[in-house]
Amino acid sequence: MNDWKKRLDIVYSTNPDYHFQEEGDENSKTVPREKQLLRISLDKRNRRGKAVTLITGFSGTDDDLQELGKMLKMKCGVGGSAKECEIIVQGDHREKVLGILQKEGYAKTRII
Repeated sequence: MNDWKKRLDIVYSTNPDYHFQEEGDENSKTVPREKQLLRISLDKRNRRGKAVTLITGFSGTDDDLQELGKMLKMKCGVGGSAKECEIIVQGDHREKVLGILQKEGYAKTRII
C-alpha cells in the first residue's frame, strides 16, 4: 500500500535506484529458538476475572510471532491472540505451554 502521509516530509529524488524506506523498515531477524528467553505467566488483570496464559519475551518478526501463537493455540485447543511481542492463550495452560515450547526447542523458557 502506498501511503502518501508517511512520505509527506520526503524531498523528491532524481536517483532512479532510490527506494523509500521507513525508519522501522529494517528487517528484524528472529532470534534462534534456543536463544529466545520466553516467560510464561498467568494473567487475570483487565480480563473480567478470566485467566489467560501470557507468553512474553519473544524477539523476532511479527510473522514468526503469529506462527508461534497459532501453533500454541492449536495444540492447547483454545483461542487467543499474538501481537506486540506477546502471545495470549485463553485459560490456564502454563505447564502445557511450557512442555510444548521446550519440545519445539525453546530451551530458555520458564514459568514466572
